[in-house]
Amino acid sequence: MPILRTAVCILLSTAAASAFAQGDAAAGKLKAYTCTGCHGVTGYKNVYPHYHVPKIGGQNFDYLVAALTEYKNGNRKHPTMGAQASSFSETDIADIAAYLSSLAPAK
Repeated sequence: MPILRTAVCILLSTAAASAFAQGDAAAGKLKAYTCTGCHGVTGYKNVYPHYHVPKIGGQNFDYLVAALTEYKNGNRKHPTMGAQASSFSETDIADIAAYLSSLAPAK
């Protein structure tokens, strides 16, 4: 019986960790409001350096998590993104990625 109990606990822990790892899209919607200032405006360009801001709605979940984590850790350089991501927890990143990846890709 203890082996079965241990197996059930491991299975439930793994399922909970997997669900947590994918984030909460509803929570992410609230946390991603600042993202739309740049990424949600059609035709928006940064002043310096001069380039189009990528559209992130509908982007792959794993890519968004990796990119935000790299900005947070300082391994991916962009002053605005670094400042934004520096305040995000792992949960925030997963939630934001869950929300953004749930959107239809921008055309």
